[in-house]
Amino acid sequence: MDIAAPTPEPSAVMVQRDRKRVFYALVGAAGLVVGIWLAWLGAYALGWDMNALGIRPRDPHRLIGILTAPFVHANFEHLMSNTLPLGLLAALTLYAYPRATRVALPLIWLGSGLGVWLWARPSLHVGISGVTHGLMFFLFVIGLVRRDRLGVAIALLVFFLYGGMLMTVLPREQEVSFEYHLAGGVAGLIAALLTFRLDAALPRKRYSWEDEEAVPSTVTDDELEPPSPREVPVLWHGPRVRAADADNVIAFPQARHPRE
Repeated sequence: MDIAAPTPEPSAVMVQRDRKRVFYALVGAAGLVVGIWLAWLGAYALGWDMNALGIRPRDPHRLIGILTAPFVHANFEHLMSNTLPLGLLAALTLYAYPRATRVALPLIWLGSGLGVWLWARPSLHVGISGVTHGLMFFLFVIGLVRRDRLGVAIALLVFFLYGGMLMTVLPREQEVSFEYHLAGGVAGLIAALLTFRLDAALPRKRYSWEDEEAVPSTVTDDELEPPSPREVPVLWHGPRVRAADADNVIAFPQARHPRE
């Protein structure tokens, strides 16, 4: 049996390309997080009423809220609760699927807002939680559809960290817009199904055992294979007559009884 040579390490070009993807993913996610923070801090410092930028369902004068509502948050706690999920999910999306993100992120942003405007409760809906739910559903579904190692790993990671978002698409608290969450999740699912072919799969590492040649069934004297059980002598069967080409079993000496 021939042992294949170890798989070579990734080339310098692949490493450099991967570092660029990480850099652009972090910069893009940071820009999105900084944008919602600047909008909130600017409105708070200048005393602006940001509620005018929220979504009021079925109000033609509030259609602008489909674009602006993700930048509006009710309070500081609301903003903080959306910051970490938005940054992490956006970074994972930009790193794993840079081409699909160009279509998926606008689709989630507009689709979640439009869904709220069409059928949500008659109230004021604000926050970027619809986008975060959309990104979570997008990463989970696209990983299952593509079935590559990176996609499945990210899908399992986001489900482990934010699997609880599956429950927040149902009505639980009066002051929480579950409609925004549900609309974002549906938009993320649709975006995953529409864009999962846009990004090529990363080069798959080939392991040495995949290159090993199959041993023919007729080979019986391979040096790496153990001997047949019938060829192994058994000690408790006692000594055997030595053959010309066989080993003999050495008998144990009888125990000596001490004198009385």
